[in-house]
Amino acid sequence: MAKSKNIRLRVILECTSCARNGANKKSPGISRYITQKNRHNTPGRLELRKFCRYCYKHTIHGEIKK
Repeated sequence: MAKSKNIRLRVILECTSCARNGANKKSPGISRYITQKNRHNTPGRLELRKFCRYCYKHTIHGEIKK
């Protein structure tokens, strides 16, 4: 089958501070958000400041692979 040519992609954003502290088990989990991005306008990795419910503060959430 042909590859889909949708412009909008579904991406997963993960908290960067929780992912780094995963070995410490300081937080009970890793905060993740699901959003969409436009493939043509943002070809690189997406990073947004979102609220992390495990860190109890706003942190940078970066795009991860599915």
